[in-house]
Amino acid sequence: MDAENSVTVERISLLKVPLDVIPQEQLPDTINTLLNEPGGKNLVLLSLWDLLRARRNGEYRTYVEKASIVIPIAKSLVGGAQFLTGKTPVRYMPFDFLVNLLTILERRNLSVYLLGGIPRVLKKAEKNIRQTFPQLRIVGRHIGAIRRQDEAFLLEAIRKAAPSLLMVGRGVHGKERWIARNSASLNSALRIWCSDLFEVFAERRKRPSHPVFDRGLEWMGFCIQKPLRILRIFPYLYYKFLLLIYKIFKR
Repeated sequence: MDAENSVTVERISLLKVPLDVIPQEQLPDTINTLLNEPGGKNLVLLSLWDLLRARRNGEYRTYVEKASIVIPIAKSLVGGAQFLTGKTPVRYMPFDFLVNLLTILERRNLSVYLLGGIPRVLKKAEKNIRQTFPQLRIVGRHIGAIRRQDEAFLLEAIRKAAPSLLMVGRGVHGKERWIARNSASLNSALRIWCSDLFEVFAERRKRPSHPVFDRGLEWMGFCIQKPLRILRIFPYLYYKFLLLIYKIFKR
């Protein structure tokens, strides 16, 4: 990519956890810049619970801090950033972000490797991705359940396939940490984790509507599916308390 087309992403800190400010119109140039740079690059879709986890878990915090881009997916993170820094990071719906990402790859006739899910879900997700992005090459797939004795062979298969993007979803032991722990064994590619990405692509799980997501009410649907998630109100209140403390003491 020509120098004039490269993009510098603005990174801010929210409660000592990084967030990137990437307007939607800047996303294609940002991704293309990463694709043209050497080395593997991790992309993080950060929820409120992920931010709180990064504050208490050193391994996950390092994974987020070293990520090439950190995208907020929770409205509360945008509000918190505005409250503490005056900056407004752009929030993306995870599915929309992934569709934008695959569209960018397809325009360059690049490739993707699918890792995660159970066999029938992964197969249906692959079929739908092929139909939606016909010029995108799917160079491999593997279910989320990885036997320990097979992990080295899987990593070698991914290296040989040399995908432009490694998509990792539900079922992979360690989740995002699997990517972090195996970064040295993977090729120079973009890597992204999203828990239910294959279920959504396989039409096994519904994504929230844009009006619901824009209002930050997607959690209501999750609570209907799993009522115990209502207990997340307590971490949310703790997050609000932290914002107030950081604001008062300007930490």
